[in-house]
Amino acid sequence: MLARPRVWAWAAAGLVLLALPFYLDRFWLQAGLFAMAAALGAIGINLLTGATGQLSMGHAFFLAVGAYGYCAFAGDGSDGLAGLGLPGWLAAVLAVVLAGLAGGVFSPIAGRLQGAYLGIATLALIFIGQHVLFNAHDLTGGFNGRAVPPLDLFGLTFDDAELLVAQVPFGSAEKLWYLGLALLLGGALFARGVLRGRPGRAMNAIRDHKIAAGVMGIPVARYRGAVFVLSSMYAGLAGVLLALVFQRTVPEYFGMLLSLEYLAMIVIGGLGSVAGAVVGGVFVSLLPQLLNRYSDALPLVSAPGTGGIAPGEAARFLYGAAVVAVVLFLPGGLVRLAARRTRQQASALSAPSGSSGEER
Repeated sequence: MLARPRVWAWAAAGLVLLALPFYLDRFWLQAGLFAMAAALGAIGINLLTGATGQLSMGHAFFLAVGAYGYCAFAGDGSDGLAGLGLPGWLAAVLAVVLAGLAGGVFSPIAGRLQGAYLGIATLALIFIGQHVLFNAHDLTGGFNGRAVPPLDLFGLTFDDAELLVAQVPFGSAEKLWYLGLALLLGGALFARGVLRGRPGRAMNAIRDHKIAAGVMGIPVARYRGAVFVLSSMYAGLAGVLLALVFQRTVPEYFGMLLSLEYLAMIVIGGLGSVAGAVVGGVFVSLLPQLLNRYSDALPLVSAPGTGGIAPGEAARFLYGAAVVAVVLFLPGGLVRLAARRTRQQASALSAPSGSSGEER
């Protein structure tokens, strides 16, 4: 009985998402795009940490590989920085592949380490990445970063040149909105298929008891390495989308704090769940932007440099408290709470029919 209302709800939500660029201003569209990119990256780390039990502190490194890889492949060198001048769509694909190759180089280590040991090893990637980003000036632009070439796909360029659609001017944010939706939908469906299939069962077995998984014939090291590569590719794709939205890559953004935020996303949303990764990514990415937008109307929160708590710091306090609350009172994350309510509604709807059957 609940299947049909759920389908209608998903269809209505899809129509709303498709219509939003016709009504929202640039701030809200960019906030939504940041949330989509965060959700993509969170899906990747949830496959690694939530489903396979491998702690990674270096997720931001692979986002940087995707973002700067796209700039290097798509840049034409007119800004004095290294660039191959490839078509935008090809540069995006190669950037994701490059992130996967970077993960493949590290995968032998990821296949043999676990827990805090893997977390410390991946933490080294952040320091290596930051050193390269700040010092490889010809490639990254150094401290000031580099401009991001616009993506071109099927003859459409995702830049600020206005395109009229139903008499509504579409700039880069409006165009990227539909690309972000397509990427997020494709990434979520692929990850869901992986988790519900044979690889997902093997990943969960490795997470729950690696020795028992090995006895059952599961190649533990190979699976861990493969999931690390897949997670790196999701991060690379998120990095490409972030770069296209920001329109400029800055090394400082891809630091340790970003990796910690991604861990917070999957804990708040729900470990091992694609929906949880999306919910957590949206929550953690939107919170600082909303606080910054409405800082004048919120107590104790003020604009940066004016005293009080800056919106970014307030956001970290809030989702830090959310992590503690989820760990203590809701171990399954926000999606488990939603699932619990759905089961309660289903049992409430089935109770009258069951009781009437007994009366008969």
